[in-house]
Amino acid sequence: MGGAASQLPEGRRRGALVVTGLAVFVTVGTDHHPFDRLVAWCDEWARAHPDDRVTIQYGTSEPPATAVGHAYLAPAELAEGLARADAVVCHGGPATIAEIRAAGRLPIAVPRRKADGEHVDDHQMRYTSRVAREGVVCLADSPTELAALLDRVRSDVDAFRVADDEDRVRRSVELFGDLMDALAP
Repeated sequence: MGGAASQLPEGRRRGALVVTGLAVFVTVGTDHHPFDRLVAWCDEWARAHPDDRVTIQYGTSEPPATAVGHAYLAPAELAEGLARADAVVCHGGPATIAEIRAAGRLPIAVPRRKADGEHVDDHQMRYTSRVAREGVVCLADSPTELAALLDRVRSDVDAFRVADDEDRVRRSVELFGDLMDALAP
């Protein structure tokens, strides 16, 4: 690197390298229901923060206008996006949350809503509300809450890192199973 790091603008340090913008990775998953609300919130945030790098996997939703967008990603591309991200924003699916945590990131979850046509029921709202109380995710229910969480990442990126915690993931999956059992007739 030589003296290259000292020539970069002020920002966060990663080793000897200074990083000035956040890398934000967003995934709506692969459900066939559009999740335009999450894409719009994140794209608006990207528009307001041009020095940050926002990548959105948008599925069947409307593509982002400002952020980099991909309808779908191969598993290796998804893993790379998670690994490079300072912040990961996702829908409230238990498997996605577990995958993000396994990649060492604390998910910022925005649950899909049945009332908005984003899913068949509100299981994501119930699930994320419960696991947020346990510290498994940070929950964002509005664009303002999402922006506040992304600002927290900017000031303390390490707070959004997690150690591999297989026991917590197992408990989260069990909780999801219990919630699904409660929905069954």
